[in-house]
Amino acid sequence: MAAGRGRGGSLRQAPGRLMRLRMLDAPLRKFIDPVLARAARPAAAAGIGANTVTLAGVAAALAGLASIAEEHYLLGLAFIIANRILDGLDGAVARQTKATDLGAYLDIALDFVFYGGVPFAFALADPGRALAAAFLIFSFIATGSTFLTFAVFAARRGIESEARGKKSLYYQGGLTEGTETFLAFAIVCIWPDWFGVVAYVFGTLCFVTAGMRIGEAVQNLRSP
Repeated sequence: MAAGRGRGGSLRQAPGRLMRLRMLDAPLRKFIDPVLARAARPAAAAGIGANTVTLAGVAAALAGLASIAEEHYLLGLAFIIANRILDGLDGAVARQTKATDLGAYLDIALDFVFYGGVPFAFALADPGRALAAAFLIFSFIATGSTFLTFAVFAARRGIESEARGKKSLYYQGGLTEGTETFLAFAIVCIWPDWFGVVAYVFGTLCFVTAGMRIGEAVQNLRSP
């Protein structure tokens, strides 16, 4: 999983093979970014700030979680799609107006709340899914903590990459990034009876991603 609003340029590229693994997020950037840039122009021209777009995305996310908890899974998926669109749009608006540290913080922090909220909502809909939901949230903690911790030290050492567009912090790759997470959520919303299987399989891939990120951190941070 990954999240964040664009800001700044590229500094020193992180060495090593692990960072070269790119799943769907990086290849999709060249198609998604121009579309988001065009969509952001009317909002920016109307004076709609990036933080407003972020908060609209939060509202969509909360509506999606409530819908899933009430077992309206397809409606929940519609709100999740709206959230993901707004999550990409806020960065595009920021790049056309003014990117701020507060905006980047809100974008990243609220994204992780959303990611953890979806399996929790499935557990609310059916407590029998609680163990699978807990496993998936556990795996999200692993991917999120390794991602954010490395970003702190990457910033300290001036390591950046624009493989996933201009971002406010360094983005590590892995098997489970934002696009893969969305696809997993879409699958369980369309076929909710598959939630347990998807949660265990995707959660396992998240743990693999966390291990890869730790390996990349060791490779890049072991020298002073």
